Amino acid sequence: MTTNPGSSAKAALQALGARLREIRKEAGLTGRALAAATGQHYTRVSKLESGVQRPTAADIREWCQACGAEAEVSDLLATLRVLDSAYLEHRRAARDGMKRVVGANTVELYQRTTHWRIYEHNVIPGLFQTPDYCAAMISFWTGFLDAPNDLEEAVAVRMERQKALYQRGKRFAVILEEQALRTWFGDAETQANQLDRLLTLMSLPSVALGVIPLMTERGAVPSAGFWIYDDSLVSLETPTASIEVTRPSEVELYLRMFDNLHGVARYGKPARELITRVARELA
Repeated sequence: MTTNPGSSAKAALQALGARLREIRKEAGLTGRALAAATGQHYTRVSKLESGVQRPTAADIREWCQACGAEAEVSDLLATLRVLDSAYLEHRRAARDGMKRVVGANTVELYQRTTHWRIYEHNVIPGLFQTPDYCAAMISFWTGFLDAPNDLEEAVAVRMERQKALYQRGKRFAVILEEQALRTWFGDAETQANQLDRLLTLMSLPSVALGVIPLMTERGAVPSAGFWIYDDSLVSLETPTASIEVTRPSEVELYLRMFDNLHGVARYGKPARELITRVARELA
C-alpha cells in the first residue's frame, strides 16, 4: 500500500459522510428534517454527507441522537479521530531523523499497553530486534526516506522500547511468517544472532511466539504487518506512512484476522525447530 495521505484523508472523509447519509435514511429523515432537528442549515447536511465539510464531534452526537442511532456514536467518533491525526507520513516524520520514525513518540503508548498482538510477514518486530539487525534495517530506511543520519539515536530508541518485554503485567502474542526469518538485514552473522535472539525471548513467560511455515494452507493472508495494542488501537506501516486504526469495528476485524493466523501458526517446540532449521541453513 502506498496511498497518498491527502487522497486517503479525503476518501475517509467521504466515507464518513456516506455513513452519516445511511444513518439519516435508515431513520426515514430528509435532509431538511434532519437540519431542523439539529438546528443547522440544510445545505450543511448535504456538505457533511458528501464529504465536502468535516463534521465536529458535537455534529456526530446530535446527528445520531436525531436519528435514534446513538449506538453508532463511538465508531463515528473514532473515525473522526483517525481523520484528525492517524495518518503520519514517514517522509515528513523523517525530517527530524529516524528516531522519530521508529517510535520516539510512543513512550506513553508503551507504558499504558498491557497486551500486544503483533503480526509481521517479512521483518522481525522491533521489540525483538538485536542492535545490529535494527541498525541494518534503519540504515536502509534512512537512505530510502532521505532522512538525517541519526542511526545511533534511532537504535537506542528502539532498544529502550524493548524494556517493556520485562515489565510486570505485560503480555506479547507474536506471529511471524517464516519469510520474516529468511529476510536479511545485514550479513549472515547478523541474521544468525537475530534468530538466536528469537529463541531466547521465546522462553520469557510473557511471550507467546508463533511461526507460520511457508506453503501452509490458511484461511487468511494479511496484506501488511500490524500491531494491536490492548484491543483499542491498531498500527501498521506502508513504505510511505504509518497508519493508526481506532474505530472499534475495524479493530475487531484485525482481532479476527489475528485469531485466524493464530490457528495456523506453530508454537513451542515446533516453532523452535523451524527457527533452528532456518538458522542452520545460514551455515
